[in-house]
Amino acid sequence: MPLNIPFTLPAVDVLREENIFVMDSECASNQEIRPLKIVILNLMPVKITTETDLIRLLSNSPLQIEIDFLHIESHTSKNTPIEHLNMYYRSFDEIRGSNYDGMIITGAPIEQLEFEEVTYWSEITEIFDWAKTHVTSSLFICWAAQAGLYHYYGIKKYPLDAKMFGVFEHITHEQQNPIFRGFDDIFYVPHSRHTEVRAADIRRVPELTLLSESPESGVYMVMARNGRELFITGHSEYSPGTLDGEYKRDVAKGLEINIPKNYYRDNNPNNEPLVRWRSHANLLFTNWLNYFVYQETPYDLTKIH
Repeated sequence: MPLNIPFTLPAVDVLREENIFVMDSECASNQEIRPLKIVILNLMPVKITTETDLIRLLSNSPLQIEIDFLHIESHTSKNTPIEHLNMYYRSFDEIRGSNYDGMIITGAPIEQLEFEEVTYWSEITEIFDWAKTHVTSSLFICWAAQAGLYHYYGIKKYPLDAKMFGVFEHITHEQQNPIFRGFDDIFYVPHSRHTEVRAADIRRVPELTLLSESPESGVYMVMARNGRELFITGHSEYSPGTLDGEYKRDVAKGLEINIPKNYYRDNNPNNEPLVRWRSHANLLFTNWLNYFVYQETPYDLTKIH
């Protein structure tokens, strides 16, 4: 897919080495079509890794996409070089007058804080409110899903006795929903979180539709406003080695952490992961782009409301 991104972005070289087609901004500018405009609010500490994970999935479509990366101004990232942020990221003040076909808000390792204790809570809720009238469809991932459900609909999060950590089976409740086109009856999603939202709370809110959940990991996907908001509690975008890296990082720090469930072959952390979520992840992002962004967005972005 033609991705309108700077050819110097680190993700470009990584994905080309994986034999994934990425057309940079120089080539994409020669195509006489209006690209979809997607803004990614990246809240993860190691931003380059998350950029690569998301671009890998967004590249699995024939649609041309122009991506803007957005960062929080009231928080300074300690794990991403400031030069990278200055070169590739924009502030909310720079884009608040713009409209976008789609928006992705990533997770963040702050879920054990109360929402109002997050230092940038006022800034992120301002962005959430802006997205309702400036974005055709927004995709909220992990902590962002919990934050969006809380801010928009008052859905609480609950602490878990142990971290939900591993790869879990999921089912759909509305198989005919376009987001599930091509999905199997059971599909797999990685999770890595200390808190949860509960199905009973979701079902009490008429504006929300519970689309998918897992017998073990609970609520996975919730829809609002006919797909203008999609909340997913897992990490479908994770690359094969991400859970392995998280597990070994915590072990090295001496933290109490269980082996990620259903992840390593033979449940042995010395073995390679058994990867079984990538086909679902590609379908998820392709279906979102096609059915909830491309087919719903106006050609004139100023008509988004």
